[in-house]
Amino acid sequence: MSIESPASANPFLIGQYEPVRDELDVEGLRVTGRIPSALDGMYVRNGPNPQFDPLTRYHVFDGDGMVHAVRLSDGRASYHNRYVESKGLLIERREGEALFGGLSEFRMPPEELLAEAGMMKNTANTNIVKHAGRLLALMEAGKPIEMSNELATRGEWDFAGALIGPMTAHPKEDPETGELLFFGYSPFPPYLRFHQADASGTLINSVEINLPNPVMMHDFAVSRRHVVFFDLPAVFDLDAMLTGGAAIEWAPENGARIGVLDRQALELGVRWIEVDPFYVFHFLNAYDDGDNVVVEGCRSDRLNVSFGDDTVGDTVRPSLHRWRINPQAGTVSEEMLDDRAADFPRINDAFAGLKSRYGYLGHTRSWQEDEVVFDGVTRHDLQEGTS
Repeated sequence: MSIESPASANPFLIGQYEPVRDELDVEGLRVTGRIPSALDGMYVRNGPNPQFDPLTRYHVFDGDGMVHAVRLSDGRASYHNRYVESKGLLIERREGEALFGGLSEFRMPPEELLAEAGMMKNTANTNIVKHAGRLLALMEAGKPIEMSNELATRGEWDFAGALIGPMTAHPKEDPETGELLFFGYSPFPPYLRFHQADASGTLINSVEINLPNPVMMHDFAVSRRHVVFFDLPAVFDLDAMLTGGAAIEWAPENGARIGVLDRQALELGVRWIEVDPFYVFHFLNAYDDGDNVVVEGCRSDRLNVSFGDDTVGDTVRPSLHRWRINPQAGTVSEEMLDDRAADFPRINDAFAGLKSRYGYLGHTRSWQEDEVVFDGVTRHDLQEGTS
């Protein structure tokens, strides 16, 4: 999902993907109908939004983070948006141009800026969560970047120095304990770390997990008793990356595994179960069922995004699947719940880690290699098997 420059020819920089360069504060938005008085708060999202034309081939995951917020109060609505002002973006602003390559064609900033800028820009463009009073903009290859409620950038947050390595863009908050559970992967050993922060935001546990290879692990699943990792063969090629190639390649010959970690016995480590290769970007939920942990997510036959010159084709599409995992017996069963292409699954967060009857997926009208068109939301009744 990348294409040669110039930017005007890149499908991920035009149309619905065209960058928004203005930072706005718009009060008194027009309201059609009436906003219920009970809706009082702020809805926040972010996404990739490059401030400068790309230096190299642009990938759909590249781009500076931009946070958008709609505030609702007393039946009125306002809109605000701000760039996530990472160290890398601030240096680019000073220099007046893009200085970093991307996921399809990596390039480090000029040597004289390397110590100041780092090897890779922390775009914080993938997700934004609030935990323990902190609003955190996230990308999976860097530290969280804290934003104020007014969307000003406060800087990288490392849990008061306790966080080693990056943080996933998809942490899970336990609705019963208020804990934040997350992981971070790295192209350097031990390749994976699991972390647990308490409801106050203090990092209380970190577990190093040795993997055979450095892999892109975008998401994971958490139930009340278990943490589930999918070790799937989207593999980092650090040598290729440092010479201007793609950072990630699909390597099914490496095999695939599902691992289960007991939340109450972290010292026992991960129990791994081998499976045939496939890929998952996003999970819907997980819950415990007797000795089993059940995981639901959007599975495709292989990595369904290209990162360089490799092509994926137009038939590799994610769809909703369910895995039933028994870590004691070392068994995994899998079933397809829907054959329609869909992604970005969500549940009501009040049921995260618990059995939830309803799940919601972004439905796609078209899933092509250079264009994915979401045109609605599908609600699944996971109990009745209907949608």
